[in-house]
Amino acid sequence: MEKSKVYFSKQITAENMIRMYEILGMELPGKVAVKVHSGEVGNQNFIRPAFMKPVIDYVKGTIVECNTAYSGKRNTTKAHWETMRLHGWTDIAAVDILDEDEDLKLPVEGGKRIQENYVGSHLKDYDSMLVLSHFKGHPMGGFGGALKNISIGIASSYGKAYIHGAGKPEEMWTADHDSFLETMADASKSIMGFFKGKIAFVNVMVNLSVDCDCCAVAEDPEMGDIGILSSLDPVALDQACLDLVYASSDKGKAHLIERIESLNGMHTVEAAAEIGVGSRDYELVLLD
Repeated sequence: MEKSKVYFSKQITAENMIRMYEILGMELPGKVAVKVHSGEVGNQNFIRPAFMKPVIDYVKGTIVECNTAYSGKRNTTKAHWETMRLHGWTDIAAVDILDEDEDLKLPVEGGKRIQENYVGSHLKDYDSMLVLSHFKGHPMGGFGGALKNISIGIASSYGKAYIHGAGKPEEMWTADHDSFLETMADASKSIMGFFKGKIAFVNVMVNLSVDCDCCAVAEDPEMGDIGILSSLDPVALDQACLDLVYASSDKGKAHLIERIESLNGMHTVEAAAEIGVGSRDYELVLLD
């Protein structure tokens, strides 16, 4: 079986985002949703709209996000729109808060923990998706990359609580940790099934904080930027990013690795591979 291809460039520029999408050889059809992370108000590490604009324009995409399930400036549609404007996303492209109206229930085929996933109902308005992820640490998942961006990231506010609680929203903060990680993997499979191959992924390895862009107060990065990676396989893509962190000669990597390992972050990738979201076996193609 042919290995999944993951493309890697050390050039971290807005223009190179287009090349990293083009190299995948896929022209996303129809109305294209572009999943980004809007960034919590106060966060200093999220990737700014100006960096994402060229590739969003290239695919003629609509920026999509979903509301959060915890306190902050993105937990209601009204607050989230205000944040989108404050951070400049509405200045560069059309924006859609997917769960502004209601939820859409998607089936999870062969999941470990859940049989259904709840996303924003506007998702049904799109034919394909470009997933632009900021790879970095995360205070619950250990790390955040492509898999987190299509699971927790596309889940509605209710869906986020559902995933965190491993199918029991009322246990959002008390569920077994590995069950939560496995539920993220399950949710990602429902998104892959929804788009049926019409989905592409780009991970940007910059501002490598141990904290996510969802943190209003995040730690500053201790290791240097690595580059941009792209793939049609989110499992292979996240695995390649993790491998690059471990292989780095940057002593600051220890801080990020401790965050990943202390929360068993690799388990999300393991679980996603086990249920057929993608493969951890990949070919890394260096473009520079």
